[in-house]
Amino acid sequence: MLQLPKKKKLLNTFVKINFFTLIFFKVRLYAKSHFCTSQFFINLYFQFLFMLDEKGNIFIIEAILAITLLLFVFLVFNYTISISNSDYSAQIKESKNAEDIMEILSGKINFTDRTFIGDISVILNDNENSKESIHEVSKLCDEKFSSLKLKNYRFSETNILNDEVFSSSGDYSSADNVSVAIRTYADYSYTLSVW
Repeated sequence: MLQLPKKKKLLNTFVKINFFTLIFFKVRLYAKSHFCTSQFFINLYFQFLFMLDEKGNIFIIEAILAITLLLFVFLVFNYTISISNSDYSAQIKESKNAEDIMEILSGKINFTDRTFIGDISVILNDNENSKESIHEVSKLCDEKFSSLKLKNYRFSETNILNDEVFSSSGDYSSADNVSVAIRTYADYSYTLSVW
């Protein structure tokens, strides 16, 4: 009596292995003759879905467990990919900061066609880039940047005035991870560095 269940279990396993071998060869023959049409996969799905053992239980539980395991592995893999790198996020934030401030400087003032960069360009151009005009522009830039409450920045003109610094705060020579934004107005090219 004790050996009967073992033989039955062994026979059950043997039948399952032979059944899967039979399915494999049937799939190969069917695929060769029907060129893997969608009907082939539907038939294969239903044959797998309604596999019964001697007691009439459906093997679908094994399939559900396998699919659940695959889904779990897929979700874990996606989660590890989607974890953000904090260093990369910090670099984006600094770059956006410089670009946002430069947008403020080049944006329209009180819904007119005037811009801050346009105003300082007009002052420099009308006074032929004299020292007085550079001093006046530096004063305007200091006021503007103090209202924006920046800690470490450097604002300069890099085309006509050979990298003339109008306003700065902080030690630029020891700065790490400097974000830069550039805007051009007429012949003047303005560079804002933020760190």
